[in-house]
Amino acid sequence: MRFSKVLVPVHGAEVDDEAVRLACQVTKPFQGKVFVLYIIEVNRGLPLDAEVKAETEKAERVLDHIVRLGREEGMEIEAELLQAREAGPAVVDEVVERGADLVILGQAYKRHFGTFSLRTTASYLLKNVPCRVWICRESIPPRNWG
Repeated sequence: MRFSKVLVPVHGAEVDDEAVRLACQVTKPFQGKVFVLYIIEVNRGLPLDAEVKAETEKAERVLDHIVRLGREEGMEIEAELLQAREAGPAVVDEVVERGADLVILGQAYKRHFGTFSLRTTASYLLKNVPCRVWICRESIPPRNWG
């Protein structure tokens, strides 16, 4: 498989680093591009362009870290911060606009009512993204094995 444009949504979890490294590994041999997207979900009670200073500062720290990580992997990463009502539709719009041929989504290992559960955004992307989607799930903590 040849991937020339890979989009990686991030949100500040440790698994984001794994997803970005994977994106670099699959695009580098083909001189592809890696796009990283941090989306701040803005409450419907606020204007979409509302200033959300704490979340913006966190997003900028995350994106700066990801760009440095890309350089360590020998890739220039294009990082963008967006504000949207919901992350899922915003990611789909970016995939279409950029012509991405792969989305790599980092997924923490979360349990909900005792069973593994995908985040709402992950479920939305699996149903709606028009290209391939890879889930890069973090390892199961040893106490949860079996």
